[in-house]
Formats: sequence, C-alpha cells, structure tokens
Amino acid sequence: MDYKKAGVDIEAGYRSVELIKESVKGTLRPEVLGGLGGFSGAFSLKAIKGMEHPVLLSGTDGVGTKIKLAFLLDRHDTVGIDCVAMCVNDVACAGGEPLFFLDYIACGKNYPEKIAAIVKGVAEGCKQAGAALIGGETAEHPGLMPEDEYDLAGFAVGVADEKDLITGETIKPGDALVGIASSGVHSNGFSLVRKVFEMTRESLETYYDELGETLGETLLTPTRIYVKALRAVKDAGIVIKGCSHITGGGFYENIPRMLPQGVTASIRKDSYPIPPIFGLLQRQGGIGEKMMYNTYNMGLGMVLAVDSADADKTVQALEAAGEKAWVVGSCQAGEREVTLC
Repeated sequence: MDYKKAGVDIEAGYRSVELIKESVKGTLRPEVLGGLGGFSGAFSLKAIKGMEHPVLLSGTDGVGTKIKLAFLLDRHDTVGIDCVAMCVNDVACAGGEPLFFLDYIACGKNYPEKIAAIVKGVAEGCKQAGAALIGGETAEHPGLMPEDEYDLAGFAVGVADEKDLITGETIKPGDALVGIASSGVHSNGFSLVRKVFEMTRESLETYYDELGETLGETLLTPTRIYVKALRAVKDAGIVIKGCSHITGGGFYENIPRMLPQGVTASIRKDSYPIPPIFGLLQRQGGIGEKMMYNTYNMGLGMVLAVDSADADKTVQALEAAGEKAWVVGSCQAGEREVTLC
C-alpha cells in the first residue's frame, strides 16, 4: 500500500506546480519576494511607507455553484477569474488597492492539466486586478469528493490610506448614484439558475438568439473586475462617497450596506439596459421581479454614490476606463433602504 493507491498522487501534484509556474509568473509585482514553491508567500511593504496611515483590507470568497457548469462543459479557464473578482472587488469597494491573492483548490483527484487551466484563470484575474498571485494550495480529497469535481476559493489582501477609505459615512440626500455594467450573472444566484435551466451539456450548448451565443457561454462569462475602473474615478479627482458591490442579495441587500442612517437610495429601473439573460431567467423560471432584484445584479455590478455635481464626470471617467456606466438614481432622506421605480 502507498499514498497513490490510497488516492493521493504526489507526482501529479508536482506536475501541477510545474504547469502553473508561467501563469503565476505573469502576475508578480516588484514587492513579491522569493518564488513559487515556498511554505509561504512573501510580500514587501516598502511601497506603502509613503501612506499617512496604511490600512490593510482583506476579502475571501469562492465561485459557488457556478462551478457546476464548468464541470458539465469541461471548461475550467474562467472560474478562476470569478474567484479573484469576488475577492478583489470587495477590497476595491472599500477604497483599497489589491496587493496579493492566494487560491485554494480542493479536488477529488488531481488532474494536472485541469488544475493548470483553473490557475490560468486565477492568474488572469490577478492581472486584471493588478494583484500578485503569491501562493495557493491544491488538496486532493479522495473519498470526500468525486474524482472529476473540485471547489475553488481565494483570499485577497489590499491596502488603502485611511483617509481614502470608502465608508459611506458622508453620503447625503441629493447625492447621485452611478451604476457600472456587469458582465452578466457574475457568480451569484446559480442555485436558482440551475433550477430554472436543465443542467445538461445539451441544454448549456443550446444557442439563444436573444443572447447571441449559447446559454453556457453566457452563464460562464467571468465576473467583471472593477479595480482599475474605481482607480480611474479616483484619478479623475472624484470622491467616491459610497460603493456597493452587487453580489448575493442583489440590490435589496447590498445597496443599503453603503448608506448611513437617514438616507435611502432610489434606483430608476429604466435608466440602463438590463442584459437579456435576466429576462430569459425571469420568464423561464416564473420568477417575480422583486426576487430577481433580490438575487441578481440585474446588469449593474457596482453602484457608486458621488456628489451630484460629479455624476457626469464619474460616468465619463468610467467610460474612458472601458466600462459602461450610467447615472441610475439618487439618494434621498428616508429609511436606510433601496427603492426601485
């Protein structure tokens, strides 16, 4: 008896590391110390010495049941982007610059080429965020997970000067709300998606005219990463008073999180185009409108609160950074909640 016969292939683990080295190398920043393969990742803090009061920010998340679609389509190069996005968007939402990222892959069996595809996506997400991929772990769990399945989670650390933190404390009635387009469903609400659509390869490979592609292509579109977009707004001299990352819980849970007491957010549903996938989901599943807005991002991946005088300038800065953005509403006196009109 040996470890391989027990279900853990150490040699496959070594090959996985070799296959991911090039992907990881492309994410490195000057602050990264040492190379891949150590017991921990080292990151120099010299670059933040110029800050008055540096504050570390962190975020951890996974991809959720969206990963089931990757299994069915045997496509594993996009879920890593989702994993990074879910973590770094939260860091950026608080005003932070993501510095580094670590991933964790638990699998029933280590297939090196599959692991390499997953990490390639993680590395791509890190590049989009400007974060270094400084470490990770791939763990085989024979007997605990099916051999052809895996789970993916990650952890990001960022930094901000305390004076630049986005807290929502200064939001007041009259401020404008600017929405930034999502790339689709992102990584939330897939347990409902999987109830609405038949989860077979044939179903996912069905082409829909209204989507302009197959259902699977639409649903596997990676979560958009907004780090550079928020930096562009800041570089334009605009103060972001509040920022809401529209994840699980949709509008109703996430937008109030950025509001201070005595302020309500009002969003105009017709102020931006809603991607076709949401209409298809709602019709196919017979889902009520409130449930849609309480589950999905409905086409807005982030909502920013800015002074009304800066609203148009904010949209222009975002569009110059390659994003689609709209003034979608305003803040008013009232309960700490969101209303849709």
